[in-house]
Amino acid sequence: MKKYSKETQTTTVAEPMVAYAVQPNLFATVFGGSGKNAFGASSFDMLTLSRQGLPKSGLMALAKKISLTLQEFANIMHISERTLQRYDDDAIIKVEYAEKAVELARLYTRGEEVFGSLDKFKTWMKTPLHAFKGEAPVSLLDTSIGFDMVFKELGRIEHGIFA
Repeated sequence: MKKYSKETQTTTVAEPMVAYAVQPNLFATVFGGSGKNAFGASSFDMLTLSRQGLPKSGLMALAKKISLTLQEFANIMHISERTLQRYDDDAIIKVEYAEKAVELARLYTRGEEVFGSLDKFKTWMKTPLHAFKGEAPVSLLDTSIGFDMVFKELGRIEHGIFA
């Protein structure tokens, strides 16, 4: 039987570190995030962001990243395009808009996970679907019920259940 001294025992693993690198998701990219959960931030981080409000520049970065027109984004946020345009870039937008933006970022982050690509999910979001009576999923996002419907459909797709 061979004896090993502490000097000869090593536990070094020779694996490339890049295999474990975590890619920033949409939520973390747009709003910053600690990467504590699938959405890029802990629930308390998202709660804090929602309560504080978000700068207009963050909202516009989100809209651009998920390829929404100003009109589409304004409709989802329940704010007029003109009012949105009047805000300074560093102005903090009201809490109710911040909450909608956080929910939108969570949805698109989840969609990116399910579809494996943000581009594929963005295409799906703008495609009229039978599951939504011929409406595009993005058109449902003006209500919390619509958000729920889209989240549930993503769950069905993830589990291979198609309507």
